[in-house]
Amino acid sequence: MTRTFALSIAYDGTDFAGWQVQPGQETIQGTLQRAILRSTQQDVTVTGSGRTDAGVHALAQVASCRFATWTASTDALLKAINSRLPDTVVVTEVHDAPQDFHAIRDAIGKRYRYQIQVRQQRDPFGHRYRWRLRRNVDVAAMQSAAAKIIGHRDFASFESAGAARKSSVRDVRDCQVIPAPDYETSGHLAIEVEANGFLYNMVRNIVGTLVEVGYGKQTPAWIDEVLGQKNRIYAGQAAPPQGLFLKEVYYRPGFLPA
Repeated sequence: MTRTFALSIAYDGTDFAGWQVQPGQETIQGTLQRAILRSTQQDVTVTGSGRTDAGVHALAQVASCRFATWTASTDALLKAINSRLPDTVVVTEVHDAPQDFHAIRDAIGKRYRYQIQVRQQRDPFGHRYRWRLRRNVDVAAMQSAAAKIIGHRDFASFESAGAARKSSVRDVRDCQVIPAPDYETSGHLAIEVEANGFLYNMVRNIVGTLVEVGYGKQTPAWIDEVLGQKNRIYAGQAAPPQGLFLKEVYYRPGFLPA
């Protein structure tokens, strides 16, 4: 009897060409599938809730996979997979899931976190996980602009070319600019965006646009104009990938074990 599992995975995406398997490239999906084959002798497809790009990280990516035979515990499966993974990838949880569970199709929302360092000395230990801005930003203006992102509307202005969807309408449930408690000394700033789904590079394009407001190049009211144009050329630059983390994936209450 087949068993379907839900995996929660954390990874440092710096040295990977993104999530999805690509010929001749090291990817998260490929690394997981090889680890499972080596540790369980089962050739399975691991389907992630989203295809993070090269250099993008995850705190809690969710993936589904189906085993033809696995009679041991989920804890045994977790340990088996992790024994074959590199130090930059770890399966943090394994749960039995409904037989037809699909990590992408069944997800009802996701939350991303983007990390920034404003000014301050270059951090040799943090540069892989933050976009370092060399100028001060107006945090209050960025927060006002972020509030305008929230809503059910067409986000075509924040969609990069390369992975067109049937519709660019999304429901952004939250968008926050969050300075660290020690922001004045650390310069650490985070932008978190939660939605029912995301377009290609949507979060990075939102972040780059908010930074334009932070620099004083545009006012918060500019966000309304950008959204109204429904054209990528009107938004700000895409923020670089290293600051982006997939923070959480949401499913219906009770659908998966807590």
